[in-house]
Order: sequence, then C-alpha cells, then structure tokens
Amino acid sequence: MSTESVPTVELPHTWRPFGTRFAGTIFGGGLFILTIGVWIAFGPETRAKFTFFQELTMVAMGLLAFSVWFGLMRCRITATSSGVTIVNGYRRRDYEWSQVVGMNLRRGAPWAGMDLSDGTSISVIALQSSDGKRATDAVRAIRRLIASQTRDLPND
Repeated sequence: MSTESVPTVELPHTWRPFGTRFAGTIFGGGLFILTIGVWIAFGPETRAKFTFFQELTMVAMGLLAFSVWFGLMRCRITATSSGVTIVNGYRRRDYEWSQVVGMNLRRGAPWAGMDLSDGTSISVIALQSSDGKRATDAVRAIRRLIASQTRDLPND
C-alpha cells in the first residue's frame, strides 16, 4: 500500500457512518410521518376506541424505535493526540495509543475492528463496509495514525 493513497488527517478527527445515518434518518422520518398521518386518517371515532394503555404502548414503541435510531446516530470513532475514543451505540470506550495495535476492515465484515494490546479486539461500528471507499480510507488513515502515534512510545 503506497502512502500516497492514504489520506492524512489532522487531530482531533472524528469519523461517523454515512449510510446508516442517512438511511436511518430518511426511513425513520418517513415512518414517523406515516404513523402520524395514519393516526390522523383514522378519524375521531376510531381514535376514541383506543384505550389509554394501547396509546401508551404505541408511544412506548415509538420511544423504543427512537432510542435505537439515536444509538446508531451516536456511533463514532475520534482520534486525538492522546488516543482513540470509540462510541458504539450507548457505550463509550477510551484507549490510549499504546493500547491500540491495529485496525482492520475484513472482506464481508459489516464494520471495522480494532485490535488491542491485551489481545482483544473491539468492533468499530462507525466504520461500516457499506460505506465503501469512505470506510476503507478511514481505516487506512487510522492505521497511519496508529503507526505514527506508537512509533515514539518507549519499548517495555
């Protein structure tokens, strides 16, 4: 891999999934508008047949769908001079550069993975293979950051 094709980034830098955010917002917004439209189209006599608990169930399902959407919208990876922050849904993980060994986006995998110095790995939902070149460029940029940020660390 030539370094000419690897994009350089200034720190701090944040990557977010494009396709998921776009589709989630368009389809989620469409579903919300459709649901409100159907509720209004029912008419007052049909809406009056719904009990309080049925209405509460519909609102709870809407809030559940919103919480899933919001969790997907939160996904990101942020690189700073001190390390990497990965947010997958509602979980945030902070790693120093010394803890990061590598980054991969395997063929057929839905999203990237980050290898850690303790032998574990973590999924990076912010870098999704469905984003194509955008995701592979981000993985290459993060690999370059890993190499440059860990080069000056003392060996144990």
